[in-house]
Amino acid sequence: QVRLAESGGGLVQAGGSLTLSCVASGGDFSRTAMAWFREDPGSERVFLGAISWSGGSRQYADSVEGRFTISRDNAKNTVYLQMTDLKPEDSGVYYCAGKQYYGGQMPSGYNYWGQGTQVTVSS
Repeated sequence: QVRLAESGGGLVQAGGSLTLSCVASGGDFSRTAMAWFREDPGSERVFLGAISWSGGSRQYADSVEGRFTISRDNAKNTVYLQMTDLKPEDSGVYYCAGKQYYGGQMPSGYNYWGQGTQVTVSS
C-alpha cells in the first residue's frame, strides 16, 4: 500500500510561483505512475498532469501546459509540481495520486491519494 503526503501549499499573488511536493511511503514508488489533481468546493477533481515511472513520459492539462511542470526524484520517493504564473482560477485543493501504470486522466482510475494541500491565488 502506497501512502502519499502533499505539502507546500499556501497563499500566493497572481503571477507568482509555488512548488508542491508529494512524498510516498510503502510500496514501490519507482513502479508507481503519479499524477496531480485539483479540486474546488462543489467541483470534481480535475486532472492537471501525470508522470511515468522514470519521468520519461509526461502529460499536462491544457489549462496548465507551459506554466506547470511535474518532476520526480525516485531516490527521495517524491513527486513535485512546480507552478508558475499562477492565476486565481488555479486556486483549490491540490492532490497527488498514484496508480501502477502511466496513463489516464480520471480520478477513479487512481488507487492512492494524499490528503491534499490548499493553494489560494489572490488577484
